[in-house]
Amino acid sequence: MIHIAVVAQALAMRAGLRSLLEAGDTIEVVAEAASLSELMPVLPEIDVLVLAASRLPAEHQLGLLRELPASEALPAVLLLSSERNAAQIMAGLLSPAWGVLPLEASAEELQAAVTALHEGLIVVSPSLAQPALSRLIGMAEGEAEPLIEPLTERERQVLQLLAQGLANKQIAASLGISEHTVKFHVSGVYSKLGAASRTEAVRRGVQQGLVIL
Repeated sequence: MIHIAVVAQALAMRAGLRSLLEAGDTIEVVAEAASLSELMPVLPEIDVLVLAASRLPAEHQLGLLRELPASEALPAVLLLSSERNAAQIMAGLLSPAWGVLPLEASAEELQAAVTALHEGLIVVSPSLAQPALSRLIGMAEGEAEPLIEPLTERERQVLQLLAQGLANKQIAASLGISEHTVKFHVSGVYSKLGAASRTEAVRRGVQQGLVIL
């Protein structure tokens, strides 16, 4: 079970987010508040913080997190915002994983993002990604290193879904294959890209032009 906390100024929005996030069976909202300051004491106990910046700018909402000592563990953070620079703001956050989705994200998008963040990935909606793309990926100006071996068509599909933050079970359902087969293809992607994690595989996939953001 993924334990999350929800921060939103409006009670109706908090209730709505709770309903959307708990629609599945893997996510539990264990705390919620109108402001981030109210949840600071419980941050070490949660896996993902969902922060809706509907009224105050994202930069203001994240101010408290930026003031925490670098030695203090942070949960993964999912920011819901329509600000064009939201991803750029989040890219400087000292968090193990983070994501940015628009405020109108669906239940499926929210649940997939929380799952991906819990696995240590970065999730950014395509509509909000462009301003922060170079900073997020850290691509070198020179040419990317050549692939150890070309990816198969199925491996390309799996890599694209990994980049969207989908878990193995969701990838299996999307492609109509078994979860065991997905794990096999993920292993092949890692090997051919020379990656040791999903985040690294996606980063290298972007560098090689194999992933569409």
